[in-house]
Amino acid sequence: MLRRPTVYVFQWLSQFVTDMKDSTDASLLGVARFLGLLYGPIDRRLRIDQAWRKAMSYRLPSYVGWRHAFGGITYLLFIVLVVTGVLLAFYYRPSAQEAYPSVQHIVSDISFGWLVRDVHVWAANLIVLATLAHMARVFFSAAYKPPRETNWLIGLLLLFVVLAFGATGYLLPWDQWAYWTVTEVLGAVNVIPVIGTALGDALMGDVIASGATLSRYFALHVIVLPWIAFALLVYHFVLVRRRGIAPPVGVEVEKEGSFPFFPNHLLRSFIVSVLVLALLFSLAALYPRPIGAPADPFAVPDELVSTWVPVDVSLALIHFFGNWGLALFTLLGLSLVLIPLFDRTPKRRMRQRPIVTALGLLFFTGFFAAWLAGRQLRGVRPSAHPQTEVLEERGFQPTSRTPLPEIGPTPIQPAPPDSLRGRQP
Repeated sequence: MLRRPTVYVFQWLSQFVTDMKDSTDASLLGVARFLGLLYGPIDRRLRIDQAWRKAMSYRLPSYVGWRHAFGGITYLLFIVLVVTGVLLAFYYRPSAQEAYPSVQHIVSDISFGWLVRDVHVWAANLIVLATLAHMARVFFSAAYKPPRETNWLIGLLLLFVVLAFGATGYLLPWDQWAYWTVTEVLGAVNVIPVIGTALGDALMGDVIASGATLSRYFALHVIVLPWIAFALLVYHFVLVRRRGIAPPVGVEVEKEGSFPFFPNHLLRSFIVSVLVLALLFSLAALYPRPIGAPADPFAVPDELVSTWVPVDVSLALIHFFGNWGLALFTLLGLSLVLIPLFDRTPKRRMRQRPIVTALGLLFFTGFFAAWLAGRQLRGVRPSAHPQTEVLEERGFQPTSRTPLPEIGPTPIQPAPPDSLRGRQP
């Protein structure tokens, strides 16, 4: 007796699924391709299931291998940062009075809040290393040459966006280490030619790092930079698929074979993703980020405990070369944008382009050396000094365990009405 109703139910479900496939635009698969689950072009003339199968059968050149995984690792870490950042934003409060207690609440009271936070911190470190590794592979294999100059520029912009994400997020814990590190770095930013002073003032928002600075950093971190990153990523992926992956030096594309994206490359991407996530969660569980005392503008800490790779680099450059060290190294990184304009020859071997190779080696080895040197400076007292006179003029007195107050322009008191002028209280 149940057989006939069961048949009707399955027929109805089958028809419903078929109708859904017919009515769904295949362009929806763009989301799956953005997440790395598809690689080939999407045929929007087909039904969504047929377009999926066609895209999955796309073939990649045989020279695409494990060395091309750094780009995928970078993107995976970016997704992790977005997910964990959204979870943290549910509980974080971006004000000078509540930022530090909210971080303590996340770590101590929220289930697995400590893990989410430390995964976010370690992903912010690993994404910098993965981005630089991906960029180094592209640079030394001369994959920036025509017709891929635009994608090289987009990749460099993404590197600076990644660094901006970390720089703006570094202040959000609002502890002594974050507060005085940002104060130290912004002091070095002010000496950058032409734009340094204006950039430093725009980021600071006040005469010292205060609640105004925290608000600006938070707005940049969660509103402005995500939209910029999304636009650059979409354009970057479009150009990669349009121009193809550059072959290694000495490989003739016409003589190379190919292999299907699924399951070969997708399985390779899955293996790399599992290994990266295992490393990320292991680091987060074994080496959590320490939390310093609440931010105090009256007291300079005895040491700056760095929790982000570029902070080690910045502190080392400032310590050994002064404020100009950070500015000059930044200009060196920006000079890489100009390489495709001058290196236009088809020569791709490193010994055939010695000047460009030397410039790249100076940047990458300099970054690595400054990172190692910066890790040895964690016991060095910051050179910044508390501007106590500014705070005392506004009525703030140094007290123990007092969170940094909101600081902004001195409020203008409205004039009393005419009817009250001259009256005694």
